[in-house]
Amino acid sequence: MESVVYNQEGKAIDKVNLPTDVFGVAWASDLVKEVTLGMTANMRRGTAHTKGRGDVSGGGKKPWQQKGTGRARHGSTRSPIWVGGGVSHGPRNDKDYSQKINKKKKSKALYSILSRKLKDNEILFVDAINFDKPKTKDAKKVLNNLGKVEGFKGISEKKNNNAIIALSKSNKNAEMSLRNFSNITIEELRNVNPLMLLQYKYLVVVDPKVALKSISDKLPVSESGKNKKTKVNLKS
Repeated sequence: MESVVYNQEGKAIDKVNLPTDVFGVAWASDLVKEVTLGMTANMRRGTAHTKGRGDVSGGGKKPWQQKGTGRARHGSTRSPIWVGGGVSHGPRNDKDYSQKINKKKKSKALYSILSRKLKDNEILFVDAINFDKPKTKDAKKVLNNLGKVEGFKGISEKKNNNAIIALSKSNKNAEMSLRNFSNITIEELRNVNPLMLLQYKYLVVVDPKVALKSISDKLPVSESGKNKKTKVNLKS
């Protein structure tokens, strides 16, 4: 499985062999849904909070005697059916919404999404993105150049949730040059997760020879207890 590698001028300069264990996986919609719902649940802070009848101040005195008044019997003015009373079954800030996500499931969901994006021509491989100094103007020029690649016009035009620029390692100049674009996020490829991939249309992988090695290391452990080894080679 091969794909073209471009430079930051948008010109094809090389090819990269892609690991089939990462980019040749069948689409698993149920697994992707399970993992992404679990990730969003783990992000939930649970700050909404209501007071029950035991938390609301006052209401200790019985409003009127039990019998003889002709009115319904009540024991407290802080009952949920009273104005100013407590809330029944409302949200509590001590509730834990987190879910356990199996590591193998998360890896398989990640590879399933990467495979689908590659099939849909939404992954672009770039040999390097370098700037002499942090400058947004230079970063815009690079995005425009990449937008000239066939099928990737949206990289320079899409206004919302445009692309993830996935680096092989931290690059301060690139990070500072691209951070002013609200529709772009820049991250190391090893930190990219399924939820991020679903939120952005395009994925730009910088320095694929090194970057893909880091993501291939997430492959599940085989039955023999040894990690599967996947080679990522650049062909000149």
